[in-house]
Amino acid sequence: MINISIRQLRYFEALAVHGHFGRAAEACAISQPALSLQIKELEDTLGAPLVERGPRHVTLTPLGETLMHRARAILLAVQEVGDLARAAASEISGPLHIGMIPTIAPYFFPEVIHALRQHFPKLDLVPRESKTKTLVEELKAGRLDIAIMALPLHDPSLQEMALFEEEFLLVRPPSHRSQPVPRLESLHKASLLLLEEGHCFRDQALDFCNITPDSNPSLMEGSSLSTLVQMVGAEIGLSLIPEMALPIETQSADVCVSRFEQNQPTRIIGAFWRKTNPLGTSLEAIAKVIGALRSEDNPLTSA
Repeated sequence: MINISIRQLRYFEALAVHGHFGRAAEACAISQPALSLQIKELEDTLGAPLVERGPRHVTLTPLGETLMHRARAILLAVQEVGDLARAAASEISGPLHIGMIPTIAPYFFPEVIHALRQHFPKLDLVPRESKTKTLVEELKAGRLDIAIMALPLHDPSLQEMALFEEEFLLVRPPSHRSQPVPRLESLHKASLLLLEEGHCFRDQALDFCNITPDSNPSLMEGSSLSTLVQMVGAEIGLSLIPEMALPIETQSADVCVSRFEQNQPTRIIGAFWRKTNPLGTSLEAIAKVIGALRSEDNPLTSA
């Protein structure tokens, strides 16, 4: 019988994620020699190498690739056994790994953390900001419990719950204040500033404006909403930003902000978690608290 420990699988999964012994050891809160020893013992047990060791990066061998998928399934199952006990408790408690996309996190995380601490004082909140693709991967791997992202995702393994709807606003240079608000469908002719590839907000904006990157040679990109707004203030172009970003991002930029007279673009923000997560009922209660923060009759926002 092969003797493999959960700890070895956890260390190997971290190495597969980070591709580097040092970063994997840091993520596991152990020394690099200790992690290397555990990986070596795992390879000795299996009788074959799991990684190809390079000077700056490690690459999984075919056996390593196979073991990575099996290890993640095993680790997720072990985690869900512990979550069963948490789900049976009378009060929601313990660590909660919560993720948000970058076009929400800077503006909404402080509010969410404050509300969850009030409603669930025994929760240990572990926030995480990343793009949609990464958050989905971490949800499925069990590294996240719940994520706040834009709908829809159309992923059958995830439970989704709509929380609130948010408008996109048009941000123009200060010299445009006297000019009428352009129609949304006419923005394909403008010098439009959008987030770089990988952001769902970028895809939504392109869809609203009926634009493909190839059809608009004047399309420009930024790495953050803050960068986009500053570029608009410098008279470089126009941009769209979500309404919740407005109070923060326009503080240090002289820009003109407008709503569209017709076809006002919006997005729906929702909460997502694995359908198989034993904490599903608790996560739904948490999602309701988060969604209430954008409700007009919410006491936390109206106080």
